[in-house]
Amino acid sequence: MKQAISKTSQRRTIKVSGQEVSVPSIRTTSTLQTETSGITDWRAVVGMFIASQDVKDSSRSLYTRTLSQFFLWIVKTGKELNSLDREDILEYKDSLLSSGLSALTISSYLVVVRKFYEWTESLRIYPNIAKGIKTPPRRQAFKKQHLSESKSRELLDYYREKSLRDYAIVNLLLRTGLRTIEVVRADVGDITFKGERRVLLVWGKGHTEKDSFVVLTDKTYLPIREYLDSRKAVKAGDPLFVSNSRQNRGERLTTRTISGICKEGLKEVGLDGKEFTAHSLRHTTAVEILKKGGEITDVQRVLRHTSPVTSQIYTESIEEELRLQKSPESLLDTAF
Repeated sequence: MKQAISKTSQRRTIKVSGQEVSVPSIRTTSTLQTETSGITDWRAVVGMFIASQDVKDSSRSLYTRTLSQFFLWIVKTGKELNSLDREDILEYKDSLLSSGLSALTISSYLVVVRKFYEWTESLRIYPNIAKGIKTPPRRQAFKKQHLSESKSRELLDYYREKSLRDYAIVNLLLRTGLRTIEVVRADVGDITFKGERRVLLVWGKGHTEKDSFVVLTDKTYLPIREYLDSRKAVKAGDPLFVSNSRQNRGERLTTRTISGICKEGLKEVGLDGKEFTAHSLRHTTAVEILKKGGEITDVQRVLRHTSPVTSQIYTESIEEELRLQKSPESLLDTAF
C-alpha cells in the first residue's frame, strides 16, 4: 500500500478501498485514542489501524484489501458498524466458507480481522468480537510431486537445446532448490565466494536482505556463466536473469515468467498435471539429496528451512516412490 501521498507535521494521507483517509503521522496510543473517538466511518478506523502497524508494505496492502472486503460485506448485509458482535463475525466466516475460496485464503482473511479487533480493543475503540474465531483446517488438494532422475534429465535436455537463459534457470532451480522469487531477486553480483566455494547469495522468502546462500557447483555455475557471457556489458547490480521480450527487454524477470518457463518444460516431458509446477523442482532437490545419502539436516540447510520438521515431509516422497516400485499388489499377479 502506497503511503505519504500528502503529509503535514501531524497527519498523512493513505488510501483505503480507493478513498483517501487522513490519519495521524505520530503513532502513539493517546493520539489514536483521541482520533478514533466517535468515529463511525470504517475507512477512517481501518486507515488508523494500517498506519499503526509496524509491518512491510506488502503486509499493509494485504491488510487493507482484507479489511476492505470485510467491511464492504458489513455494508452489503446492512449491518451497523457500531453494533457488530461475535455472531456477525461467525456469519462472515460462513459466507467465506460458502464462497468457494481456499482454506488458506479464508484463514488469511480471518487472521487479519482478528488482528484488527485486537487493536480496537487495545485502544478501547471496540471490544474484540473476533477473539477465538477459528480458521478452517487447511487441506492440500494437490501434493506437489518431485521429478524422477530420468525426467529431470529430459527437462534439462529440452532447455539445453532451446535457450541459454531458460536452461540456466531450470538447472539452477533443480540443483539448489531455490524458490522462484529467490531467482527473481538475484543479481549478477550475488555470485561470489565463501572460502574456496562459489556461492549465490540468497534473499529468502520472508527476509529483508540477502542473508543466506546456496553453493554453485560447476554444473550449476557454468550454464549461468555461458548465459551471462551472451549478454552485453553485464554489471554487478544487474538482475541475474532478464527478460528477452521486446516490451521488457533487459528488465528483471517475474515469478510468473519463471513459473511459466518451468511449466512449459514440464509439459514437454509429459508432466502436465496440477501437481507438477516450478515448486516441483525444489521438491526434487530435496528428494535427490536424501536419495544420494544426504541427511534431513542437509535438506534443511540447502532449502533454508527454519525447522527440520518442515524438511521431514520430503521423506514421504521417497517412501511413496518405494511403494510404487515394490508394490505388494504386484505379488498377486503370480498367484492368479
